Amino acid sequence: MIDVQHEGGIATVTMAHGKANALDIAFCDTLTASFAALRGEDIKAIVLTGQGHIFSAGVDLKQLSAGGADYVRRFLPSLHRLYDAVFFHPKPVIAAINGHAMAGGAVLAACADRRIMAANSGRVGITEMLVGVPFPALAFEVVRFAVPPRYLPEFALTGATYPTDEALAKGWVDEVAEPGELMARARDAAAFYAGLSPAAFAQTKMQVRQGVSERMALSGAATDRAVTEIWTQSETLARVADYVAKTLTKRG
Repeated sequence: MIDVQHEGGIATVTMAHGKANALDIAFCDTLTASFAALRGEDIKAIVLTGQGHIFSAGVDLKQLSAGGADYVRRFLPSLHRLYDAVFFHPKPVIAAINGHAMAGGAVLAACADRRIMAANSGRVGITEMLVGVPFPALAFEVVRFAVPPRYLPEFALTGATYPTDEALAKGWVDEVAEPGELMARARDAAAFYAGLSPAAFAQTKMQVRQGVSERMALSGAATDRAVTEIWTQSETLARVADYVAKTLTKRG
């Protein structure tokens, strides 16, 4: 599921879970554990990327639809732990977006300190409204933090996705690189951050993200209770099943 390579003080974490790095409980927990372990490793920065042509297609809706409400109740906390582990990681995290980053996959990329995407490699966007589910509290706060405020309503409410050039213009990514240069550029960015004081970086990163921490402490639990209630409703699960049948099933 996860391949971790260390070189020159930089850890490259490559997601390798099926064709689309879809987020299910096992994958979320494994990736969370990898980031937790890197806290204690002798590395100074992390590059997160995916194998093949997809960074992450987001939540595994087929498994969620099949598992029903019981699965949802176990999955949402697992997804929260993953975002928490990446977004609040004390070391620099660079997302090398090698292809589509959709829905929960776009949120995962947004957890990074810098997002670099391969040119003409795919689309980025949060499609939750098209599926029929609201955003878990931390997922929404990560997106709120990462994207320009003027685009947040468009992104969250329309389910629109954007090719690389438009994703750059609208703030989904910070930089676009030629596909063959993506990993080299991501490692260069990681090396820059790795040259900074680790203690100063970790403290400053915590301060930069303090607003997210405060909003989560204030209303995160209540939001997640409301979100879980909606996700587990039979009407919502029927919408998810219909979305799977109309879109994902056709693609195989």
